[in-house]
Amino acid sequence: MLKQGLQQKLQTKLSPLQIQTIKLLELPMLELEQRIKKELEENPVLDEVSDAQEADESTPKNVSLSEYPTDDPTPSYKLYVNNQGKDMKPQYNTFSVRESFHQSLQMQLGYRDIDERTRSIAMFVIGSLDDDGYLRRDLEALSDDISFRLNIETSEEELEKVLEMIQEFEPVGIGARNLQECLILQMEAKNKSRIQEVALTILEDYFQEFTKKHYSKIVSKMGISQEELKEAIDEIVKLNPRPGGQIDDSYVEQAQQIVPDFLLEEKDGELIMSMPKFSVPELKVNKRYAALLEKSANTQDKAGKEAASFVKQKLDSAKWFIEAIKQRQNTLQNTMNAIIDFQREYFLDGDETKLKPMVLKNIAEKTGLDISTISRVVNCKYIQTPFGIFPLKYFFSEGMVTDKGEEVSTREIKKILSDCIDQENKNKPLTDEELVGVLQQKGYIVARRTVAKYREQLNIPIARLRKEL
Repeated sequence: MLKQGLQQKLQTKLSPLQIQTIKLLELPMLELEQRIKKELEENPVLDEVSDAQEADESTPKNVSLSEYPTDDPTPSYKLYVNNQGKDMKPQYNTFSVRESFHQSLQMQLGYRDIDERTRSIAMFVIGSLDDDGYLRRDLEALSDDISFRLNIETSEEELEKVLEMIQEFEPVGIGARNLQECLILQMEAKNKSRIQEVALTILEDYFQEFTKKHYSKIVSKMGISQEELKEAIDEIVKLNPRPGGQIDDSYVEQAQQIVPDFLLEEKDGELIMSMPKFSVPELKVNKRYAALLEKSANTQDKAGKEAASFVKQKLDSAKWFIEAIKQRQNTLQNTMNAIIDFQREYFLDGDETKLKPMVLKNIAEKTGLDISTISRVVNCKYIQTPFGIFPLKYFFSEGMVTDKGEEVSTREIKKILSDCIDQENKNKPLTDEELVGVLQQKGYIVARRTVAKYREQLNIPIARLRKEL
């Protein structure tokens, strides 16, 4: 049986200006600069004016857009340039003359006197190494892949020999299948002293005890002194657990340079916030295009109308872009001022313990903006303060109540937890249960599982793994 009915849907359609503003809000400083340059390159109607006086002298008279039809006969493909590369962040594309990780191994392979079959297999194995230089796949699976992709039947025994050859390449430790093998390869390559021989034995025969820091078992089973064990461990920790990381990949984008979006200064007890290296560029309409639009207003010529329609679209785009940049600046200023006002005590001296619990909703309510807008502002933005450069996300954290009823941020508790662990006796590190007691003495009532969670978030290992000789 068929049923008929009406269903009403409420859909919100964003305007081009809103879309433009949302996109610009998310951009950090360097990407914004590149975005402005890109818009100037792609929109011939826009000209940038470096001097306000020059802008007054060269600004053409206002051109009304209302007298032109809204229907645009110009195909969309005619409105865009298509010779722009995919990467819109040229400042990050630094060409490096250093050879990539895999190129280095392939070059070393080229010096080996081997047949083409072995060379092809070795090339495949090299291509299967991860960025740290490890072979994470078992030889049986690798053999199947080589058979399928290269049409070469091989065995695990043959692959083992090829892998042994690759493990002779530089840097030492390359081609290992796990951390133990990686460290053993490096230790074996040394002209070993007695202590290094002890270190090699530990890696070969007592690796599990070593990783779990069961030092007393190693001393007992090997019949060595505590001092010899300490010296052997010192030799082991000098080894490189990521041999592939020694060679940078030329084609991997380099880490982005951080340019602060905000600058905070303290003068006579007053906090002054500014936005360095940023001003809304003075943009004007190119007089030639404005004149073309004006001239085409009364023409019946098809080509003239197409040209006028093209210029109109570019004018609209320019208007939206300029307004979006202004809205971005105002939104960033309002949001940052709200954060500074909320965390004023912290920003006066940089004391972490003065950070109040703060979530996105707090700033949204303070500014009257949506939480999603605050989230976009906070993302990938940085502020330079007298005590360092911080991402805006740093100032947000949940809160909890002390035994005195005072609300504190979880960041404050993590800081105190970290300080407690830094000051502990490393011969007998504090367990999570003992840390709970220490925090309780300081007035912070925290469950053991919470301490464990915070410790893990701080990348601090359990007590047994923090033990030192």
